Amino acid sequence: MTVGNPASDPAFAPLRDFRPLLLKAHKILMDAEKDRYEASHGAIATKGDYLRLVLSHEQFSWLRPISQLIVQIDEVLMSKQPQPLERAPELLNQARHLLHDTEIGQVFQDRTQLVARSNPEMAAMAQRMDELMQPYGPQPGNSPT
Repeated sequence: MTVGNPASDPAFAPLRDFRPLLLKAHKILMDAEKDRYEASHGAIATKGDYLRLVLSHEQFSWLRPISQLIVQIDEVLMSKQPQPLERAPELLNQARHLLHDTEIGQVFQDRTQLVARSNPEMAAMAQRMDELMQPYGPQPGNSPT
């Protein structure tokens, strides 16, 4: 097993590039879900109430596995110890599976497309995340124009 420093090893570069995109997309989608919730149920009174909803309300449940994935990525990228080089593609494969091949992924795709209609940055982030989740990163000739 070959190991490397997640902060600097080129093998971890796609994961380092992917993480801030996923984090920002997650934040945008959390805000959109909060807006949807408040449109149906009224304003959320406090940050504590919002946190309780995020952690336990069914409407936010599809976001929880994405939150957990971000934590897993953070644990690898922020580790002070060398990490197996295989961890980067494993986590990107896990992301691809979660965000494309599952019921959560379908909701993620639907909500991302909905938000992207009014937020071009979201569309660009989604495209770049898809590129990074490819088995070997973006393929020649498939770069955005």
